[in-house]
Amino acid sequence: PPRLRGHRMNAAPGQNIFFVSLGCPKNQVDTEVMLGQVQAAGHALCDVPEDADVIVVNTCAFIDQAKAESINTILEMAEHKKDRAAKLVVTGCLAQRYADEIAKEIPEIDHILGSSDFPSIARAIAPAAAPARSARSSARGKKLPVIQVTETPAYIYDHDAPRVRIGARHTAYVKIAEGCDRPCSFCIIPKLRGPQRSRSIDDIAAEVAQLGAEGVKEVNLIAQDLTRYGWDLEGRPTLAALLRRIAGTPGIHWIRLHYTFPSAFTDELIDVIAGEPTIAKYVDVPLQHIDDGMLKIMRRGHTARITYELVERLRSRIPGVVLRSTFIAGHPGETEEMFGALKRFLTDVELDRVGVFPYSIEPGTVAAMLPHRVPQDVADARVAELMALQAEISKTKLERLVGQELEVLVDGISEETDLLLEGRFYGQAPGIDGVVYLADGTAPAGAIVRARVTQASEHDLAASLEL
Repeated sequence: PPRLRGHRMNAAPGQNIFFVSLGCPKNQVDTEVMLGQVQAAGHALCDVPEDADVIVVNTCAFIDQAKAESINTILEMAEHKKDRAAKLVVTGCLAQRYADEIAKEIPEIDHILGSSDFPSIARAIAPAAAPARSARSSARGKKLPVIQVTETPAYIYDHDAPRVRIGARHTAYVKIAEGCDRPCSFCIIPKLRGPQRSRSIDDIAAEVAQLGAEGVKEVNLIAQDLTRYGWDLEGRPTLAALLRRIAGTPGIHWIRLHYTFPSAFTDELIDVIAGEPTIAKYVDVPLQHIDDGMLKIMRRGHTARITYELVERLRSRIPGVVLRSTFIAGHPGETEEMFGALKRFLTDVELDRVGVFPYSIEPGTVAAMLPHRVPQDVADARVAELMALQAEISKTKLERLVGQELEVLVDGISEETDLLLEGRFYGQAPGIDGVVYLADGTAPAGAIVRARVTQASEHDLAASLEL
């Protein structure tokens, strides 16, 4: 996951603050809102923890690997309290779920904020902040941290919230809803993020318009469940209505959809994606599995037939659509026959982008209590087999683009060599998919160029700006 190693702002009175941001784009948006609040409070952000008066870690707790990275990062940042740093603040999903545990096990932490309590960041980093609970002491006499964790998260930012975006200036994430109401057996997100709460179409449109005015070319719409947007609002506005509203926003070239749900795709939504030029012909739809028995165990609420029909509807009605999905291997109860059905699905359907993850036990979920556990080595082997299968599919599909001209959004100088540019065509989302390496020319970051594809690998393309 990406880590924010500080963000340079103009010098300001107050303290020097260093941020580390872990996890998904939804967490990144939360970090950006915190950055805005810190800036508004008159503090400065520094580039290295050695210069910080306060260190803030925005954690992830989605799977075991993410939890381990979060813990290791907190411990790493805690070392800096031996020198200059006076305060360590921990927020995000790990803080939401394990506040008491990390307070007990990592005494260097001074303040813990839950996943929807981060709007209190300015007060948390203030030197004089000392709410009543901060007076608690452990048996060893160590003052315990302030814990601010709302049991049921309820906050969702709006377009007026101060925000400092990080990363490329020409691409941005817009969180249209927070939380989730679905009962998937393996997922802890509803407990970490609370029930679904959607922003209004007017509010989202105002944010997108502001981003367009700032020079953003690509808007990535995110939520825990994008296709269920608006179900919790009066009048039940739809994702299709939102897309129609923002599709013509000045300056915005691509609007990309992430985290859709297979059974919630309406004909209206498909028509909007197909008909609006600025809606990228790219759909991220986490499927998790294809076998009917496993889908029932996972409590996904749909069958394999729905998935096959959705793929057919999307491909027949959205020419050139690129489909991305994720799957879980080794979920409790997954038999060899079920795994075989998943392999056949990938072979038959040939999705464009696929991620596969081994099942991770999440205490507090339904799946954590299920029998018929799959041994870890078997789950890992299944992941490797699926990824090897998909690598061949991906390479074959990308090789079909050789010789074609593509529209590419330039991200900047390549990370591989300063002799090449790096960008993406509409079928590549930032951070999770491959890239297009551009040769034979130059262009600034954020430019939209035409390029001819010359080579393809399993994930990336090479292209020439000489047409």
